[in-house]
Amino acid sequence: MDLNNMGDLNAPHSMGTTIIGVTYNGGVVLGADSRTSTGMYVANRASDKITQLTDNVYVCRSGSAADSQIVSDYVRYFLHQHTIQLDQPATVKVAANLVRLIAYGNKNMLQTGLIVGGWDKYEGGKIYGVPLGGTLIEQPFAIGGSGSSYLYGFFDQAWKEGMTKEEAEQLVVKAVSLAIARDGASGGVVRTVTINSEGVSRKFYPGDTLPLWHEELEAHTSLLDILNAPGPEPMNI
Repeated sequence: MDLNNMGDLNAPHSMGTTIIGVTYNGGVVLGADSRTSTGMYVANRASDKITQLTDNVYVCRSGSAADSQIVSDYVRYFLHQHTIQLDQPATVKVAANLVRLIAYGNKNMLQTGLIVGGWDKYEGGKIYGVPLGGTLIEQPFAIGGSGSSYLYGFFDQAWKEGMTKEEAEQLVVKAVSLAIARDGASGGVVRTVTINSEGVSRKFYPGDTLPLWHEELEAHTSLLDILNAPGPEPMNI
């Protein structure tokens, strides 16, 4: 390694991910891939980007892992105080506004985009997007991260009002797998969190169970699997 040429190490690292939040008839589904990238290197291939804020509110994190984690930690602390003072769970709107306050108040220092989703007894399932800069946007669905560039047209066509829980979960898994196929900074496994009046359920989808898209290669556990695979059949002339 050439220690005299450290420019690339000190340069800003590109950070990519895919995060999604979708409302359905009765709750919300949050989803994310699991690849944490540092430039062209994969720092963690099985990270969990869906973080719990309260029993009924979760946040999807994108951008700088350190920035998104510290915002989540502060919001979780403030929501815990809020719950004790009011003696009732915080609403999704309160949680999203706390995220907005911290993101906007530190917008010149933070590099993170967040999606807040959850369910409360007053408004049901809600999704809020908090992109770079700290804007707060209530949306029926929200997508973020580098993989979101490939998903806007897909969601315009595939999302619909009044979806069932199963339809929403399938939509999220399909969308994240599409982003993984196209975006080099997204990858690994797919994690989902479903939140409704009955509580919270987490699901895990390994990479080798995700649908394959155009010209994608099947997943292999090692190079030996590829080398030992039978070659193409000879063409009969």
